[in-house]
Amino acid sequence: MHKIVSSALAASIALAFSLPAGAAAPGQAATVQEAPLRAHLAFLSSDLLEGRGTGQRGGDLTVSYLETQALAVGLKPANGNSYRQSVRIAGVKALPQESSVALVAGGKPLALAFGKDWVWAPGDAQAEHNLDAELVFVGYGIAAPEEGGWDDYKGMDVKGKVLVMLVNDPAPTTAEPNRFAGKGLTYYGRWTYKFEEAARRGAAGVLLVHTDASASYGWGVVHNSWTAERFQLADADLGSGMQGWMTDATARALFAAAGQDLDKLRIAAEDKSFKPVTLDARVQGQEKAAVRTLEQFNVAGVVPGTDPKLKNEVVIYSAHWDHLGKQESSDKPGGDTIYNGAVDNASGTAGLLAMAQEAARHPAKRSQMFLWVAAEEQGLLGSAAYAAKPLWPLDKTAAALNLDSLNFVGAARDIGVQGSERSSLAATAATVAKAMQLNVAAARPDLGGGYFRSDHFSFAKAGVPAFSISGGRDWVTNKDANDAKQKAYGARYHQANDEYDASWDLAGMVQQAQFTLNLGRAVADAPAMPAWKAGDQFGKVREGAK
Repeated sequence: MHKIVSSALAASIALAFSLPAGAAAPGQAATVQEAPLRAHLAFLSSDLLEGRGTGQRGGDLTVSYLETQALAVGLKPANGNSYRQSVRIAGVKALPQESSVALVAGGKPLALAFGKDWVWAPGDAQAEHNLDAELVFVGYGIAAPEEGGWDDYKGMDVKGKVLVMLVNDPAPTTAEPNRFAGKGLTYYGRWTYKFEEAARRGAAGVLLVHTDASASYGWGVVHNSWTAERFQLADADLGSGMQGWMTDATARALFAAAGQDLDKLRIAAEDKSFKPVTLDARVQGQEKAAVRTLEQFNVAGVVPGTDPKLKNEVVIYSAHWDHLGKQESSDKPGGDTIYNGAVDNASGTAGLLAMAQEAARHPAKRSQMFLWVAAEEQGLLGSAAYAAKPLWPLDKTAAALNLDSLNFVGAARDIGVQGSERSSLAATAATVAKAMQLNVAAARPDLGGGYFRSDHFSFAKAGVPAFSISGGRDWVTNKDANDAKQKAYGARYHQANDEYDASWDLAGMVQQAQFTLNLGRAVADAPAMPAWKAGDQFGKVREGAK
């Protein structure tokens, strides 16, 4: 366990009473300071906050700390007189031992074990469902008019049916090397989209077919997530009555028993001419789950703009304050059950606090909002809740710049701006990087769909130009040692030993926060708001809102 030293705790608390008041002198640059960033990081990732878990005591303490610090640095409450925005969440945990759900193919039930062969849970936060629904294979389950009219549904009415889908999206071909972003993953390939599309069409449920290659992770990830309590927004459009996954072996057995060849259907699903296939199979039985409702909070504060007109527009900086909290058990020697989440994402949370301290002393023409969102680890729930009920009009929101897992290794010569190429933010980011003598890191195919898995995406879906700023990898010093340090973090990711280390060189973390603040300032002072690139699917959302 990480025991915070008393001096770091004292420094963190002292920040609230020792910050300089008022605006800085004209021409003085907003410079992110390492001392407050380090103090916030040490405190936020300490055992005292118990891993900042959703629905846990540590999360409540974190919210209190953030609103106190927002007040201390001079941010104005973003929600009337409050820094808090309520996020109502439904917690759902499948109860397989109390359920009788079965897959029946060719008139016979398949012998399946929950967790080992398939997983499921209600997507509509209802404790009980009685199911007797036909299974339909809908390929990738995609309806994408901009992809040459791609439609896996072909007009079929799937209301009341359980849909079987492939994850990921159709692969590029020689004839169409750029379809569905080529080697990259589009939002259509994300399992979240597939659940959303099925719910829009009134389906009774969805079962995704898992492979390591198509999901980009093993079955163990699915197992761990779906056998534990899952969370969803209680006030949002809810999903289908059954949502789940099945292993590839289970899918093969199901399709064979239903008189179909899964491999042949997979090939057919790669072509735009694919049509849904009704299987000789059903989902039958009673599905039960434990359901509870809890309230979490986003924390938001504003630095008002100085321009009489532009102050009505805002630039948002975001980071998620939550991590995995206290777990019932741990494989770590010594039995550490606190998942401190120092890098993910006490670093981004602390970075925003240090940035806010400077922004409050250096107002820009547009207003600037600092937004700490809840429940990112549960599916971007806090940012999705904000986008659904924004504290600032979305059509007056210039950009959303997100920080998640900052560079704890050391100073770099480059900065990551993947995702900025979707809008004019790319050009602004390049200009800011050049001014800081940084290179923009080379873009890579987004094979894992990273753009769709961090809080900026909730804003992009709502039409706001947005992306996450990532740390560089071209280290200024100690290349081999720093490469090894960065690589080693992979073994700590989402583990109990993602803990703060007082020996960390935070130069890279300060650099990343400074770049983000400079980029936000450039957007805040620009004559016009950023614009999406022509044809971008999320840009069409903003166009449609005009």
